[in-house]
Amino acid sequence: MILPDLLEGRLIRRYKRFLADIRLVDGSEVIAHCPNTGSMRNCAEPGSRVWVSDVTSPSRKLRYRWELVEVEGRFLACIDTGLANHLVKEAIQSDQIPALSGYSGIQTERPYGEEKSRIDLLLTGQDRPDCYVEVKNVTLMGEGGQGYFPDAVTARGSKHLRELMSVIKAGGRAILYYNVAHTGINQLSPARAIDPVYADILEEAVHYGLEVMAYGVDISTKAMSVGQPIPFSLTADELAE
Repeated sequence: MILPDLLEGRLIRRYKRFLADIRLVDGSEVIAHCPNTGSMRNCAEPGSRVWVSDVTSPSRKLRYRWELVEVEGRFLACIDTGLANHLVKEAIQSDQIPALSGYSGIQTERPYGEEKSRIDLLLTGQDRPDCYVEVKNVTLMGEGGQGYFPDAVTARGSKHLRELMSVIKAGGRAILYYNVAHTGINQLSPARAIDPVYADILEEAVHYGLEVMAYGVDISTKAMSVGQPIPFSLTADELAE
């Protein structure tokens, strides 16, 4: 995935969830849209180097959109959760994810489920069950490269797990795909200390037949691509407060 031309700056603060004050390298201060509903724990430290896109459009209130952040002065993370689905779709279409290859059709944001959800990616093919792929973007890193999801309580995430179990019950294939968009993360587990309900439902769903996949993302200020598989475990050391 080729990224648009990005402007470098320094984060002043993130506030009201969707706003960030950023000082660009030319010294000007701008308000950027923050396309991330989570806490962005460890990814929104004031003074961090960040990159924004210029999305000037008559239909947009804010000219700039926050895309990347440098974490601990050495790792890159993509905080724009909206890019995850596009990246994974692109990877599936180019057969970069072997377990999801061989499907002839791919749909996005297809309505489904008793709780009125929309599946991120629906894969279809002849002589095989439909494959429902729910994509989650991961940016929370703890000690030693341990990654966690979610970074905030997510009732929506729990709902999606219930919907995926219903897919399995109906004879379909259900995938939970973690898009690990942080170059410092080398393993992944649910963040039980943040959302124990989500962790419990995830464990139930895995035993029910949910397939969990986690892939890293190769990130630069020019492009992103799906990287190597990331080991996933239902248990890990607790996230430090």
